[in-house]
Amino acid sequence: MFTAFLIKYAEIGVKGKNRYLFEDALVQQIKYALKRCEGEFKIRKAQGRIYVDAVGEFDFEETVENLQTVFGISGICPVVYVEDEGFEQLSKTIVDYMDRVYPDKNKTFKVVARRARKNYPLDTMELNREIGGVLLDAFPQLSVDVHEPDINLYVEIREKIYIYSRIIPGPCGMPVGTNGKAMLLLSGGIDSPVAGYMISKRGVKIDAVYFHAPPYTSERAKQKVVDLARQVSRYSGPIYLHVVNFTDIQLAIYEKCPHEELTIIMRRYMMKIAEKIARDTECLGLITGESIGQVASQTMHSLYATNEVCTLPVYRPCIGLDKQEIVEISEKIGTYETSIQPYEDCCTIFVAKHPVTKPNLEYIKRHEENLTGVIEGLLETALSTKELLIVRPED
Repeated sequence: MFTAFLIKYAEIGVKGKNRYLFEDALVQQIKYALKRCEGEFKIRKAQGRIYVDAVGEFDFEETVENLQTVFGISGICPVVYVEDEGFEQLSKTIVDYMDRVYPDKNKTFKVVARRARKNYPLDTMELNREIGGVLLDAFPQLSVDVHEPDINLYVEIREKIYIYSRIIPGPCGMPVGTNGKAMLLLSGGIDSPVAGYMISKRGVKIDAVYFHAPPYTSERAKQKVVDLARQVSRYSGPIYLHVVNFTDIQLAIYEKCPHEELTIIMRRYMMKIAEKIARDTECLGLITGESIGQVASQTMHSLYATNEVCTLPVYRPCIGLDKQEIVEISEKIGTYETSIQPYEDCCTIFVAKHPVTKPNLEYIKRHEENLTGVIEGLLETALSTKELLIVRPED
């Protein structure tokens, strides 16, 4: 029955004179998402609305599922178009619509008319009244409830007349690419993919860096991270994933630094490397999945010590969430089952038995001096030998 969708947005609508830029970005993201669908689609803007028209056969459920990955969309409305051929023809179309969409007529309804074309002969109140009367005559089981109806029937009078009653929730947020680019430190855990998703939702394009430690971490652990990046890319768009060989740096830290400080010092060098890649790729900040107090390296003292090496902003969207809240988001976006696969990353392999929870920054810096003369070459090698993967959802 449905061959078109009206796309609703929320935040974009308050952007004033710049709104068209956000609308154009949203249209581009919709086009990108619909490339994953069978069928051909035409996306157009008209009078403050965005419409998706199917050209020929298409899979309704698949199309909706992919539209629900587009940040900036607040609602997806399957819509019926009607040429303006008079109120009688409009009435027949609305009766047919209600009959086909709602087989069970024991419902309450409300007509919500909007007359964007002011030369239409009936005003909004008259439309509400007349259409309501037509429906009550056609279906006596229906009843009107203007406060909490089962069905809100929307009728918009524009260049055509648009009829819809279902608003499928979208992910909201801002279109990806409207708020710059940042570098995600992506591990194989639950938190960092969620962090990438949450920052992307605010319109930020994300690249990612993964620290690999062969032979202590397997190729399957690396593939797990690629799989996570692919799942996040359904929302964020293609992700440029930088794979850094971190083994020699970790071994040097393990050999020359106190073991209770291994995690903090390791994290500091990860942040240094991530920031260098971020600057080289014109990112405006780093993203991590850290949550205060979740593990020893995420206490306030530890985060302070880690952050000290950075000059770029570090965005931590999970910082105030507890583990269950993060898990719920990961389940929603489809990363949870991949994250819990038993392939350990370098952070878990080289963890100390008794990690310090309140590291002293001066002690940390002093102990890092043990690496002088060694770490510089290792950092240069790690950066020069990194692997770049372009991860897309369809790969």
